[in-house]
Amino acid sequence: MTENHRSGPDPGVVTAARAGDGAALEHLVAASLPLVYNIVGRALNGHADVDDVVQETLLRMVRGLEKLRDPSAFRSWLVAITIRQVRNREQSRATDRDRRAHLDDAETITDPALDFAGLTILRLGLTEQRREVAEATRWLDPDDQELLSLWWLEETGDLERAELAGALGLSDRHAAVRVQRMKKQMEVSRCVVRGLAADPRCAELDGIAAPWDGTPSPLWRKRFGRHIRSCGVCAGLDRGLLPMDRLLSGLPLVAVPAGLDPARVLAQVTGPTGATGSGGSGGGGRPPRGRHGRVGSRAGKRVGRRLAGRQAVVGGSAAVAVVAAVALVAARMTAGPSAPAADPVPPPTPVAVASPSPSPSPTHSASPSPTRSASPKPSVKPAPSKHTAAPVQVASGAKKGVGVWTFDGVSQALAASGAGWYYTWNTQHQGVTTPSSASFVPMIWGAASVTDAALAQARTEGPYLLGFNEPDMAQQSNMTVDQALGLWPELMAAGKVLGSPAVAYGGDTAGGWLDRFMSGAKAKGYRVDFITLHWYGGDFRTPQAVQQLTSYLAAVYARYHKPIWLTEYALIDFSQGTRFPSAQQQADFVTASTKALDALPYVQRYAWFGLGADPAKPSSGLFTSGTAATAAGRAFQAAR
Repeated sequence: MTENHRSGPDPGVVTAARAGDGAALEHLVAASLPLVYNIVGRALNGHADVDDVVQETLLRMVRGLEKLRDPSAFRSWLVAITIRQVRNREQSRATDRDRRAHLDDAETITDPALDFAGLTILRLGLTEQRREVAEATRWLDPDDQELLSLWWLEETGDLERAELAGALGLSDRHAAVRVQRMKKQMEVSRCVVRGLAADPRCAELDGIAAPWDGTPSPLWRKRFGRHIRSCGVCAGLDRGLLPMDRLLSGLPLVAVPAGLDPARVLAQVTGPTGATGSGGSGGGGRPPRGRHGRVGSRAGKRVGRRLAGRQAVVGGSAAVAVVAAVALVAARMTAGPSAPAADPVPPPTPVAVASPSPSPSPTHSASPSPTRSASPKPSVKPAPSKHTAAPVQVASGAKKGVGVWTFDGVSQALAASGAGWYYTWNTQHQGVTTPSSASFVPMIWGAASVTDAALAQARTEGPYLLGFNEPDMAQQSNMTVDQALGLWPELMAAGKVLGSPAVAYGGDTAGGWLDRFMSGAKAKGYRVDFITLHWYGGDFRTPQAVQQLTSYLAAVYARYHKPIWLTEYALIDFSQGTRFPSAQQQADFVTASTKALDALPYVQRYAWFGLGADPAKPSSGLFTSGTAATAAGRAFQAAR
């Protein structure tokens, strides 16, 4: 049975699901998830409750399916349910705000570095003006956020205007008026984004922004907008702006976090045999969520949050779709290093990367996350190779580095790689012998890693120290700017040449996580000696990928004028699951990117992600064993 993205599921699938066909129901839930997630995520602006609202919407869809009279109207009906749940949540939040103290509300405030606009930018790899549109969405009024969630999908080809109007309870004419008003707000917001990012920034605008806390809001949009309209310096900010409908046309949906699990939705309404339960019964509470399975806990809410590194695009057959939505796969390859005895946070453990399949695979953050497991995962045994690659003349260089986790032959591979330095996302490198040609650089991974023992260990390991790992990601060190600044004096006290926290993305963004951290550090007189960045490219064409990487680095350098360490980078496309280039494409990028990075005077060091590779699965790794280099590994060895 066929379906397309504009008309929704085939009516036959809807009819079969309504009649109790378990496979059809699985398919319907999985196929509905991306649309629901994109509406809710944008309407709630990436609030921590997005996953709750999405799952509640799907529950109501399944339980109300038997009442749907016209299967061909399924998608319009689903969109209306979704908007109703968004409004219910907003009403509930408004009531809670009236009853609760400001301190209690602090937990519900969206971190601008993790909102849905940031997720869109990261996962879709947006070009400059598309990126500005995504950033501009943060500045809208709450009512227009809801409208935007539908209009964006209309412009990308995933909704019809009639569906938009019907979901909002408006006539087509009234909907058109609302859309035009929202688009005018967006145009003002795009100019605000440009004005705040300008270098140099208008002095008067800079003065207006002095008391601003960096969080986009409708109030500040109006203040900045008034200035821009009357300022001669800012008058040209709208020059060259392309129409938003043209910019959004053809963009894919933002991929769904793996924490949003359609299998859990089905478990709420089906029995052990898979039969659908009665439409109105509760069927029990929501399933446990989060690392520790705590329903409603702060940690639990963060797990399914709008986090870029954990996603799945759901599609294809019912079985593949449901599996894709629940699997947790990572771009880390094998087992990670064990923790130092004195450090309360075990170091990150990589997870195997999924093998390619017709349906896109879910992803985990490219950076490692801490695990509470006491024993490391078994190392991957390399498969015997029928072919032996020609030997490579290994070149070494002070800039060239690599991220390392333990696997069979790790020390031999590190020595053979030609890397001049390496790190393990930890202050120690247990299980890894440092070759004479390389040096080890310690890292303080997150807040719980700031201990006397870890800092003492870092002091013994050379002149450099790396700061927190992807604090802007919920599945990584997950720190607020204030939390990071509060701990920073302890890292400075180690007496090392100190790198900034390594943000996952948006290092060049005004008001982003890194920008707020650097502004706070400057205000407090804190020392940050170099900027640490991560970058992953989804465009597998070598010239374009290198240009995108170097443009990003140039923009970050222009903002902070400090040396840069690029401590994670590779070609991995996270826009629709986890997709890797061919081995030759990855190798070509290694060759071209290392040459480009070596030529940039402000890039002091770079580290490929990473040393280890599973021989049975696609990855960006360099070695499958101590002696077996991948195509990318051979290119890395030869890079000077």
